[in-house]
Amino acid sequence: MTSFDETAAKAARDRQNSLTKPPGSLGRLEDLAVFMAGWQGRARPRLERAQALVFAGNHGVVAQNVNPFPAEVTALMVANFSAGGAAINQLCRVAGADLSVVALELDRPTADFTQNVAMTPDEVRAAMQAGADAVDSQADVLLLGEMGIGNSTVAAVLAAWTFGGRAEDWVGPGTGAEGEILANKLRAVTAGLARHDPMTAADALAAFGGREQAALCGAILRARELGLPVILDGFICTAAAAVLTRDDPDALSHCLSGHESAEPGHRRLIAALGLRPILSLDMRLGEGSGAAVALMVLRGALACHDGMATFSEAGIG
Repeated sequence: MTSFDETAAKAARDRQNSLTKPPGSLGRLEDLAVFMAGWQGRARPRLERAQALVFAGNHGVVAQNVNPFPAEVTALMVANFSAGGAAINQLCRVAGADLSVVALELDRPTADFTQNVAMTPDEVRAAMQAGADAVDSQADVLLLGEMGIGNSTVAAVLAAWTFGGRAEDWVGPGTGAEGEILANKLRAVTAGLARHDPMTAADALAAFGGREQAALCGAILRARELGLPVILDGFICTAAAAVLTRDDPDALSHCLSGHESAEPGHRRLIAALGLRPILSLDMRLGEGSGAAVALMVLRGALACHDGMATFSEAGIG
């Protein structure tokens, strides 16, 4: 498994300190350049190819009336992605990312985790493999996102399993749940935690689902094998990723948090993971939208890192 290249990171930090600016004056942009250098293994990292992956799945827990929209909306949104009509299409175009959408058996939702395990071990492995197979080994950075009616309920139960706490600590409005629907989400997460006691990340994905969460985990693990830096999106994406830390506390060291979502549990989640979001724009759309906006900041960081003159080159000092 590829690890962070301390030599390349030091060379990048040395370059930052030689550029025509006071040391540290570009703040987080400098840190991002050094992070990318360490994971790409080059003092002057590049972003010639950015890949955005959005995984889509359907969830049996929607039978508990946890979402104001029907499960059919997942397939409709996948069609919208394919037609170029979603927010993520526009943001990837502006940010310079190649978008791929991977729909995972939308006609066969996972089981309702309040009644049974959501997936069999074989289904988990298949979804994780689909995620791994979708990763472009030639990419310079990977953006991850998701789509799936009901998946903020799954995210809440995964976060609670990973870090503890009650349903109330993690459940939020998602796509607009309020009143009785929000109460149903709380009951579903509480019931799921009471029914299942998984031991490993794979067990948790089987217990609670869904296929897109398992695919996200597979993509993250494959990216780590490749030494490929990852930008995570919001609450749902990050909750899926967090599951991996129960098996390996270092599992997300190659990952950046693209943004702090307006979904209430996300701030607590990224704090628990020790991640520092690149942006905070009150977004809560999903689709990888926050990761795509963060990519624009990352491009700016690397443009300064590579394109600025050093004091020596500028004849200063």
